[in-house]
Amino acid sequence: MALDIRALKPGSGFAAEVTGVDLREPVSDADFAAIEDAFHQYGVLVLRDQDITDEQQVAFSSRFGELETSLGFDQYGGVILPQIARISNVGEDDQIRPHDHEKSRYHRGNSLWHTDSSFKKVPANASHLSGREVPPIGGETEFADVRAAYDSWPGSVSGITKEELEGLICQHWIVFSRTLIVGDIFTEEDKKRLEPVRQALIRTHPATGRKVFYVGSHCQFVEGWDFPKSRALINELTSWTTRPEFIYAHKWRQKDLVMWDNRVVLHRGNPWPDEEYRRVMHRTTVAGDGPTVAEAAE
Repeated sequence: MALDIRALKPGSGFAAEVTGVDLREPVSDADFAAIEDAFHQYGVLVLRDQDITDEQQVAFSSRFGELETSLGFDQYGGVILPQIARISNVGEDDQIRPHDHEKSRYHRGNSLWHTDSSFKKVPANASHLSGREVPPIGGETEFADVRAAYDSWPGSVSGITKEELEGLICQHWIVFSRTLIVGDIFTEEDKKRLEPVRQALIRTHPATGRKVFYVGSHCQFVEGWDFPKSRALINELTSWTTRPEFIYAHKWRQKDLVMWDNRVVLHRGNPWPDEEYRRVMHRTTVAGDGPTVAEAAE
């Protein structure tokens, strides 16, 4: 079967479905080049019926670049490869965890609009999420096209223009974002290890030249601004970028592999009856090429 790429939101240039590829086998150079080009064009790709192992997922994801090592919070349930993050309501005993379990509380942070690893000095390029077990209702993943949102933003209600945002730097911190939804769940040791990092407010995609607002739940404040003014702008930009016209909502099927470009996409996970239905997702994350702010590498 020949490789085929079909837009999921015709006319928007955002999100596409890829068929005619089996990730259990090595992907030819020609097919990989077509997938990579589509990835840059659409921002989100859906590959159906990929009944893959962790090793096969790592092999495919590694072709896009070096992979991140998962945070310790996401290493459980039989995961042994350091490049695999497990996002699940199923514990070490293969049973559904209680809703108030610490790992369940931690993963609820994923229900906020965010971009993966923006809390790291070198933020992630891409994420590949494999739906190993998906619930029959709920649990959708929503994606927002921040390129289209940037292009159409009319300026702030406070009078700030797009041009005035150039060169601004924000601090991103996972402790801040998790506190917004589940309270202070980190130890003092965790907080020292997960220090805030600096990120450019406006990013330019290296392959396409398109610009985006680099915001989301990890984005805490704008450097040099007072906190209320910072929060007002960040909330305004996040609200704008997540308007319905910019969103693709993915309804998971068993064995879907969904990949997205963290440089141009915000995403969030929707809730489901998590004490009734299992949900097991394995993620690989392609590391970034460098910091968005030069000083962040020092």
